Parts: sequence; structure tokens; C-alpha cells
Amino acid sequence: MEFVKVDINEAVATVTIDRPKALNALNTQVLSDLAEAFSSLDLNQIRCVILTGSGDKSFVAGADIGEMVEMDSAKGKEFGAAGNKVMRDIENFPIPVIAAINGFALGGGNELAMSCDIRLAADNAIFGQPEVGLGITAGFGGTQRLARVIGSVSKAKEILYTARNIKADKALEIGLVSAVYPQEELMPAAQKMAAGIAANAPIAVRHTKEAINRGLQTDIDSGIAIEVELFGNLFDTEDQKEGMQAFLEKRREKNFLNK
Repeated sequence: MEFVKVDINEAVATVTIDRPKALNALNTQVLSDLAEAFSSLDLNQIRCVILTGSGDKSFVAGADIGEMVEMDSAKGKEFGAAGNKVMRDIENFPIPVIAAINGFALGGGNELAMSCDIRLAADNAIFGQPEVGLGITAGFGGTQRLARVIGSVSKAKEILYTARNIKADKALEIGLVSAVYPQEELMPAAQKMAAGIAANAPIAVRHTKEAINRGLQTDIDSGIAIEVELFGNLFDTEDQKEGMQAFLEKRREKNFLNK
């Protein structure tokens, strides 16, 4: 992979977009590398993923305008479809993905962050969807995810129509991110959270993600049916027996085997 690095520490994988001279902008190669990085992860080993950008200026500054400027309609649709496939694959990745947003998260960068389960930001992070100022729409899911993520159609439309940037504290206020940290504390905080997630029963965590994602696409009664099905299935796992036995025995140590 040319522009993406994968580092593994026990059960946590850190995927880093490494194109600092372009502020980690998303071009066709970066999208391909991201897809390869996630497909390479061994779900028998990895229980949580941290996604970040290299350097301390940018998570992802957006899609690569230098590549897009020469596109016609057909190429634009092809690029949009490729980006959306990567975002959906991350959104539906079986295990949790934490975005550690270490700077600019504009356009495709904000869309990439929104495809992750949890978003943590450095205090220098800047968010936004500047596409209408460039003569295009958000193309990697921004028009669809933003209102869902922040829970306000009005605010999402304001962000998308005005193309204004949003600072980290405002992103926290509207629910775009879960927490804001000083730059030097961002990765330690993400690593601590990832380790905490990885310590829980991995099949239960995966089922929880599946229940949330599937349930959000349907009505409450159908969502509850999905939850009940996945809840019940866990009673056939060894990890359920270990977790409950540890509780009854008042054991803090649990040996979850991912079985």
C-alpha cells in the first residue's frame, strides 16, 4: 500500500492515511489502499480499529481536487461510487472503528470520519463540507450521513449549503464528535478507548454494532426484532458463559476467546 499504513498492537489495529504533503487527501489510490488495509485485518485477532491521518495538521483535507478537476460526468460518478463503497465498507466493518481526527476533516475527510463508529477530535480539528463552493455536492455520503449523525436536518442543510467550516468545540456541541482533546492527548485517548472495547466479548461487540446499524435503517419494531435475534444468538457462545460466570464469581479477569 502506497498511502496507508497498518500498525497492530495486540487486539487493536491503527490504520493511518499517510499522504502528508497533500494533507492526506483522498484520491483513487488512497481509496484503494484504505479498502486493502481493512480487508487485510484478521478479525480473529483484531477487535477494534483506530483510523487517523499522518502528521498533526490533517486527518483528511478532502477528496483530491487535483484529480477531480479533469473528470467528466462519467468519471465523477465512478469516483463517487468508489468513495462511497469504501465509506460503506468501513461503516459496515464488523468491528468498531474509532476516528482519531487530528486536524482538517473537510469534504471527503468529514465523510470518512462519519463512516466510523466513534469520532474523537483534536482541539485543532476543523470540519466542513465545502463542496458547493467548488461547484459540486458532497459525493462520499455527506448528504446522507450528516443529518443522521447529528440528528438535525436543518443543521445538516446549513452546513452543506453554506460550506462553512466548523471548529472542534462546535462539532462537539452538535454531536458530530464524541470528545475533544489537546492534540498530544488524542491518540492516547483513542488507544485507551480501543483497548477498553477490545477487552469486551468480541462477538457481543460485533453483534451490538450490527444491531445498531441494521436497526437505524428500519422502524423501531423491526429494530427490536433484530436485537432480540442477535441477543439470543449470543447465548450459544463460550464468551457469554465466561462473561456471566466471571460476574457470578466476582472475577475482574475474563478470558474471552471470540467463540
